[in-house]
Amino acid sequence: MTICQIQYASPEYDASLRLRYKILREPLQLDYEVNQIEAEWDSFHFGIYDDDSNLVGCLTLESKSEGVIKMRQVVIDEPAQKAGLGTALVLATEQWCADHQYKKIVLHARDLAVPFYQKLNYKIEGEPFTEVSIIHFKMYKDL
Repeated sequence: MTICQIQYASPEYDASLRLRYKILREPLQLDYEVNQIEAEWDSFHFGIYDDDSNLVGCLTLESKSEGVIKMRQVVIDEPAQKAGLGTALVLATEQWCADHQYKKIVLHARDLAVPFYQKLNYKIEGEPFTEVSIIHFKMYKDL
């Protein structure tokens, strides 16, 4: 397993878009719009690769304000789920955030993902809300 940063507009980034589409968007019959992809140029992208160098998971971090960063689009490919890869990816990027002077991570978790984030000490803030037709919770973790 290898975790590394992915450069925007690279072949690795394109692979992460395909994985994100497959897991997060295709089941909801949502496609990416060009402006959504273009808006990620200044985000930080990370991937987790298996021993054969296949991308099995990824996430995106978006700087929000001084010391605050938003974790988005966290995915692990279905065959690789439940193997601890999501935990490894999130923990590695939390360390990256701390190393880069971020003090707080925020995210919008789908209702089914809330227990995953709670195990990693993320806390719910506020009431549930609907985003892309799914119930979400705003969550955060102080680093």
